[in-house]
Amino acid sequence: MKNNLVKLITVVSILIPIVVAILLFMPNKIDLFGDWAYKLPHFNAIINSLTSFFLILSFYMIKYKKNIKAHQNLNTASFILGSIFLVSYIIYHSSVESTSYQGDQRVIYFSFLISHILLSIVVVPFVLFAFYYSLTKQIEKHKKVVKYTFPIWLYVSVSGVIVYIMISPFYLK
Repeated sequence: MKNNLVKLITVVSILIPIVVAILLFMPNKIDLFGDWAYKLPHFNAIINSLTSFFLILSFYMIKYKKNIKAHQNLNTASFILGSIFLVSYIIYHSSVESTSYQGDQRVIYFSFLISHILLSIVVVPFVLFAFYYSLTKQIEKHKKVVKYTFPIWLYVSVSGVIVYIMISPFYLK
């Protein structure tokens, strides 16, 4: 059972960036979702903001309050939000042409965007293994992996909001 879950985590960690890249760069967009798909970046920014807040609160609850249950609940909420974000992101990028940044702060924007994208790929297996270790009560392994997972996941969620704020004036609809 454990080996199957580890294999599943590995496969999912590889497939997610591949599927996202295919949908992002496919020549023709799928028009299944209509005009409401144009509102998804705003929704995604809210999800990323909530994820950031829950991650910080989760860290506080475990580090300073030693409240394991609150920590677990907040991380579960962050995981669910991240999953919703991923589905929303895929719907958006499979439906809408990418928006190009046209502002004066190109270096700053692309620094955030590129680091956000690269670290969002890196963080997926870390998050999945952190949850796996927690659910299987491998707490020492969980602690080791979250030393890296927490700051990366927090950066990805915060930088996603920053990227949104910077590019939102240039959205088409």
